[in-house]
Amino acid sequence: MAVLNWKHHVLIQSLLERGPLTEKEFHTIFTGITGHNPGTHQGKFNDYLLKINRELSYVQLDLRACRDQYDGQVYYGVVNNVSDEQSKLGTKYSVPQIAFFKAIVEAIAQDVTAQGSISNIDALNIKLENQVLNSLGSQSQDGSPTIPAAFRNFTMSQKEKTLDQLVQDKWLCYTEDDNIGVGVRSILDLRSWFHNAEVPSCEVCNEAGLKAKLCPNEGCIVRIHQYCLNKRFSQRGVIVCPSCDTQWQYQPPKAEPLELEDEATGPMQSQPPTKLTQNQPSLRSRRKRQRVSQNDDAETVGCSSQASQPSSDMRRVTRSSTHLR
Repeated sequence: MAVLNWKHHVLIQSLLERGPLTEKEFHTIFTGITGHNPGTHQGKFNDYLLKINRELSYVQLDLRACRDQYDGQVYYGVVNNVSDEQSKLGTKYSVPQIAFFKAIVEAIAQDVTAQGSISNIDALNIKLENQVLNSLGSQSQDGSPTIPAAFRNFTMSQKEKTLDQLVQDKWLCYTEDDNIGVGVRSILDLRSWFHNAEVPSCEVCNEAGLKAKLCPNEGCIVRIHQYCLNKRFSQRGVIVCPSCDTQWQYQPPKAEPLELEDEATGPMQSQPPTKLTQNQPSLRSRRKRQRVSQNDDAETVGCSSQASQPSSDMRRVTRSSTHLR
């Protein structure tokens, strides 16, 4: 049995206390307590993680790493490997809140266009009664099912508050276009759920392709994460689909604006929970300003934006029909 010292304990405690940490944050903590940089001492870093996971396995926990599917950053976190009634007792969320979160994740996972998000309005308009009907299955046809009062009385304001809590706890996130996406904690913790739900995986990294680029061939189901495209095909203008040999037109993204944006948002992510709670109203006002600017842009663009919508709708319908079994 591997013996852990105080350095291992600090790494574990930092992940449990602060939630998923970016690779830079986790490496900084590791360097501070060991005096070794993971970039130049990769073997020592891996040895620490291996010893930690051996000990965590006795309590059905696991230290994992994943990539945020929206910006490609690597995150580390500790997750629970067991999903039973006892483990559910540790959550701070109520049953309706969990059902609301589940419905949002399911809606994102089932999107065949791999947008990786749903609009804020669509999220708020989710009816929890449908979650009860789906769980009952054929039993709901025998008579009118009993909808719990907590589900029927789950108000719009409660949904908004739940969304803010889920984003703050990194179960969900706000995307660049102000939609609701899957947070890094969900990507870490729900890996097996995505697999069981048969969410198509990325052709490069084999992780769930929630936010990904699709093959231009309507009959092909290949999808690849944007960051996997950037890493594997950064110096090629044309990509050939590994499944159907269809050519993809690929343009590497501009790296400098993304790096500046990451630097600007980095300090907010490292702030303690109390500061995040205090800044929550500013987050809402910022999203409202984004919506206003988007509306102004839409009015300026005019018929140009309207003309592009039918093609996207046709694409969604076509892909949906090809994936039906």
